[in-house]
Amino acid sequence: MFKLDDKTALITGAGQNVGAGVARTLASQGARVLINDILADRAAAVAGEIAAAGGLAEPLAFDVTDGDAVREAVADRPIDILVNNAGNAGAEAMGIKPFAQTEPADWAGPLAVNLDGVMNCTHAVLAGMIERGWGRIIGIVSGAGTIGVNIGVAAYSAGKGGAAGLLRSVALEVAHSGVTVNSVALGLMSHTGGTGATDHLARAIPTRRLGTPEDVAALCAYLASEEASWMTAQTIPLAGGAITS
Repeated sequence: MFKLDDKTALITGAGQNVGAGVARTLASQGARVLINDILADRAAAVAGEIAAAGGLAEPLAFDVTDGDAVREAVADRPIDILVNNAGNAGAEAMGIKPFAQTEPADWAGPLAVNLDGVMNCTHAVLAGMIERGWGRIIGIVSGAGTIGVNIGVAAYSAGKGGAAGLLRSVALEVAHSGVTVNSVALGLMSHTGGTGATDHLARAIPTRRLGTPEDVAALCAYLASEEASWMTAQTIPLAGGAITS
């Protein structure tokens, strides 16, 4: 099940953490993976690792917030699977700048990557998927986009919530065309916080552990598969039992 032979998957922000884990898993299921990252050396490192393990991978460095760069990168590449993973919390570290103390310039980074980047990449691949009658689009979003979080990342929450709403709307537009569109709303992940924070964060989760890239990748493998053809327009919580919606 969930074999992805003869499929080409573009994973954005795949030079580390969740994106790299998703890329490894989709490659292990037979997909040819395009490893996007804004930093070419990170993309190349993950692509090299996958290739060394016998998978098909190619680095593809571009900035998801640059619409022209996105369109140029995929212009001659039929993309069957898009995982919109690239994201950030903005220039400020999470938890140190309440919204009342921000300015519009502080919102630009989180919205550009977490929302505009998803729009750019989704728009660039969607017409080809519709024409071929098959496609899978997955957004890696956050529980912060639906329930909010009291740690000073309002713009991040807005971007992630906006991306989930965008993808649901696109899903309904294209549901008849063989293209499915879903989001995965993550809870706290293993790369959240610094050294020493993991145990404290895990105590707030019913499973008593943080999520891993492999947890996310397993769900993405299903959503990218033929078996998931009736799963669309959903935002799926993946948070170890914590409430994200």
